[in-house]
Amino acid sequence: MNEKLIKKVEWVRKETLKIHRKAPETRIASSLSPVEIFVSLFYGGLLSHFPIDPLNVNRDRLIVSKGHGSICLYPILADLGFFDRRELERVCQKGGILGGIPDPIIPGYETVNGSLGHGLGVATGIGLALQRQKKDRSVFVLCGDGELHEGSCWEAIMFASHHRLDNINLIVDNNGISMLGHTDDIVSHDSISLRLEAFGWDVVEVNGHNVTKVHEAIKKQKISRNGKPKAIVANTKKGFGIPELENQPLCHITNPKPETIDQILGAAT
Repeated sequence: MNEKLIKKVEWVRKETLKIHRKAPETRIASSLSPVEIFVSLFYGGLLSHFPIDPLNVNRDRLIVSKGHGSICLYPILADLGFFDRRELERVCQKGGILGGIPDPIIPGYETVNGSLGHGLGVATGIGLALQRQKKDRSVFVLCGDGELHEGSCWEAIMFASHHRLDNINLIVDNNGISMLGHTDDIVSHDSISLRLEAFGWDVVEVNGHNVTKVHEAIKKQKISRNGKPKAIVANTKKGFGIPELENQPLCHITNPKPETIDQILGAAT
């Protein structure tokens, strides 16, 4: 399993770079930090999904709150058969279904991924509905650390704890950089983990670029049913794998040079 996941991470990172090379309007730095998270969910047997029937009632729910940072999910969904692989050649093009910011027209996406800060609230609403219907399904939600500056997120965090939504699995892509600078220079969280624990959540912190550790953490959290919502703080690097972007304060709105991508892709073949 570990070797399989590691190879998938390498492949997804390469395919994501290919997409950005053709569609430079996509947010590449934000899309390189959560690769291991998506690989663990979809290839690690953690997310119940049905590519031929994406809205199957027996599916687990995945709310991608940082939609702009999920271009790396496109090759995964195509690989698993959610849509035709040829769509990967039409990202951000007329007639294609894959945009720079995804929406529910794409099989595999549950929600509109527009304004940041809404995904966790949607996830907790779904979690409450599933709980009251006595359906044993899990709800995963991926958000960024900068997104947690939004008050709506903390309303949802309190709501989930109050209603003992232990079917909620928050995964924070803690890459440390927002749109215009380092997250802690804008509004410091001090420690996301301690803050979530203070609100009654079970929290695990993990190296977000170690796919084995990410997989283990998600698996452990998913099966826990102790009346507490659960969170994984995945410590990542924005623009991971591209030296000119890694940890640069403006990498969110910066594109790597085309020749840099070509060089990385050439070395990866």
